[in-house]
Amino acid sequence: MTDYVAPTLRLTHRGAMAMLEAAVEAADAMGVPQCVVVVDASAVVVGQVRMDGAKVLSMDSALAKARTAASIGAPSAEVPEAVRPAIAAATSGAVTGLAGGLPIRVDGVLLGGIGVGSGAPDEDVAVARAALAALG
Repeated sequence: MTDYVAPTLRLTHRGAMAMLEAAVEAADAMGVPQCVVVVDASAVVVGQVRMDGAKVLSMDSALAKARTAASIGAPSAEVPEAVRPAIAAATSGAVTGLAGGLPIRVDGVLLGGIGVGSGAPDEDVAVARAALAALG
C-alpha cells in the first residue's frame, strides 16, 4: 500500500494569504502597485490580488509567472531564452520567461509558485521574495 500513497507538505490557504499580505506590504513600501498570484504545486490558483493602480493585464503575466515557477521548480526568468517563444505558444501563454515568478519551497519540497507583475522586473522579484519570507 505504501507504494501507492505518500504524505506530503502542501500550501494552505492561510499560507497563501500570508504571502499575499507580505507582497502587498512590500509593494506598498516601494510605491509600486502589483498583481500577485499564488498557485499550488499543481499550478492551481490558491490566492491572488490586484492592488489598486496595478496594470490589469499584469494579472495574466503574474499567473503565467506563478505557474511557470511551480511547473519548473525554478524562477520563471530561468526559462531559456531560446525556447521562450515556442513554449509560450505551445502553452497558450501559460509558461513565460518573464522575471517575477518564484517557486515556493518549504523543507526542500516544492509547494507551488508565486508570480508578481506590474512593476519593473527587479521590483516584481523583490515583492515575490518578500512574500516567500512570510512562510518563514
